[in-house]
Amino acid sequence: MKTTDICGGEAVPALGQGTWMMGERRDRRAAEIAALRTGIELGMTLIDTAEMYGEGEAERLVGEAVAGRRDGLFLVSKAYPQNASRDRLPRACEASLRRLGTDHIDLYLLHWRGAVPLAETVEAMEALKAAGRIRHWGVSNLDVGDMAELVEAGGGGCAANQILYNLSRRGAEYALMPWLADHGMAVMAYSPVEQGRLLGNATLKAVAARRGVTPAQVALAWLLRRPGVIAIPKAGSADHVRENRAAADLDLVADDLAELDRAFPAPTRQRPLEML
Repeated sequence: MKTTDICGGEAVPALGQGTWMMGERRDRRAAEIAALRTGIELGMTLIDTAEMYGEGEAERLVGEAVAGRRDGLFLVSKAYPQNASRDRLPRACEASLRRLGTDHIDLYLLHWRGAVPLAETVEAMEALKAAGRIRHWGVSNLDVGDMAELVEAGGGGCAANQILYNLSRRGAEYALMPWLADHGMAVMAYSPVEQGRLLGNATLKAVAARRGVTPAQVALAWLLRRPGVIAIPKAGSADHVRENRAAADLDLVADDLAELDRAFPAPTRQRPLEML
């Protein structure tokens, strides 16, 4: 499995597992747990979730899936912005820990920016880190100006920024991603196939047909070729996980990349960060 350095040099899988909209239907629970466990067996040991997903149900699902398998995993969760204060973040973190069935979260993120001052969130994150409840902390959906403010507020220890990034959402390449690279912060790409909407694109389908793979595998391979990027696709079945895992072994050639660039042009100016 290809890895990406995060948190000051720690290697984590560049292809992880997302859990948005998982854990919300009882009739899918067994298949979703099997999917997460299959991913772990295939080396996709980074699992991303959040207290927002199903109001904790996704964390409970992950907790059940990883029971007895915690060693060697890199668990990521995210806190609501209203919970990012000095008083509320410790309580939110403890609730996530209980649902996940673990004594620590490997990477704890601010889900998006809210009314709590970033300096207070940094203080709360660092306190959780010092207490051993989290190993590292980061943010999600913060643009260049927010990131600069975060660092000015003492947040130089931020390990990653989780953002909406895929072939059709390339705006972050112009300013945000270079900024993150310069500051040693990883990019976590959520919705890497645009919740499936990318898969009907004619160019993506043509490249996939030429390579004998699926459009989703091409879209994931396009992300995984970039240094410092971690993709976290969601898969609700073991077969879907296996399809995603195969993307990590797909090397796109120059002709593939040129064709994709023509269909999905790189940004030529700075744009506001998009989010779902």
